[in-house]
Amino acid sequence: MSGTATQQKLPGSAATAWLSLAFLYVPILVVIVFSFNASRLITVWEGFSTDWYRAALANDDLRRATMNSLIVGVSATFVSTLIALLVALALRGGQAPKKARQATMTLMTLPLLIPEIVIAIASLIFFAAVNMRLGLGNVLVAHIVFCIPFAYSPIKARILTIPPALFEAAADLYATPWRVFRRVTLPLLMPGITAGAMLAFITSLDDFIITQMVAPPGAMTLPVYIYSMVRKGITPEINAISSLLLVVSMMLVLASYLVNQKKAA
Repeated sequence: MSGTATQQKLPGSAATAWLSLAFLYVPILVVIVFSFNASRLITVWEGFSTDWYRAALANDDLRRATMNSLIVGVSATFVSTLIALLVALALRGGQAPKKARQATMTLMTLPLLIPEIVIAIASLIFFAAVNMRLGLGNVLVAHIVFCIPFAYSPIKARILTIPPALFEAAADLYATPWRVFRRVTLPLLMPGITAGAMLAFITSLDDFIITQMVAPPGAMTLPVYIYSMVRKGITPEINAISSLLLVVSMMLVLASYLVNQKKAA
């Protein structure tokens, strides 16, 4: 027997993998291709045109929904990332009691395990119970809660890679806790913070279910607006909007991945 273990390839696994990828990504590719269709019929190609992108960008309702999405996304990203950072620092190095750490970890990751529709219904019931009518603020509060785990995971993963000796060395050199945080902790955590913020932003930007449930009239975000257009019939303008949203999402996810791959100095 050779020392190197041989791996047996399951027959048909490669074909199944490629078929699965095609099933996921070919419809997305079709949407992008037909967003450049000159015809109003989304299934009949009549030539290349960018008219539907110009029409989408000139749509006042679309611009208003996009602005709402950006306001909610940026605000929810800032607050959720700040909360995630504070929790990660509080649980760093086993300083907190074990039961408290376990309970906090469970609470932080719970939104990832609960179906999104359950979170949406729970948020709606809570807002109705406390008579909370903040307009776009209702959407913002719900998004903050939902985005915290996405911001927390990269920060937590990053903080685990930092040797505790660095903080101890800074303390031995008479650095104050604030100076240690500003000169040591924050620069080393910045890739994780940036990655978590990007994931939180894209999660908020793309969210539909929670927003659809809790958004009052006049607080429509971009995904909800796209859904309202689809209900009236799919047009190439919807393909253009969806393609733009897809490109933005992919760029942010890619940037988050690249930032998170940076090694601590």
